[in-house]
Amino acid sequence: MKNSFEINGFVASTAEVRTFTNSSLAKFPIAVSREEKIGHSASRVSALIGCEMWRKNGESDSFNLLVKGTHLQVSGYFQPQTWTDKNGVKHNRVVLIATEVAEIPKKEATAKVG
Repeated sequence: MKNSFEINGFVASTAEVRTFTNSSLAKFPIAVSREEKIGHSASRVSALIGCEMWRKNGESDSFNLLVKGTHLQVSGYFQPQTWTDKNGVKHNRVVLIATEVAEIPKKEATAKVG
């Protein structure tokens, strides 16, 4: 069983970066969408997906891509997290940990001949 994901989307807001002693964490949302057909009509359905990316200090050049509006391909793995709050209530969530990001080149405008 493989624990991995790969998505394409736009960075919805510039990453929040926190620096620790040996590493840095970037948290950023990716806007993804798909076309949904209902009968003869179609519409785009969008969602924001929260991602986290860890890098050793000094190796965080990829954080430069995490700027609002950048079209990215993001791959990584799912990390389940559980915790108990101060009221004793148990919580859980799944975090998308990005291990690789690559900018998707903009489509070049094609010149029309005619």
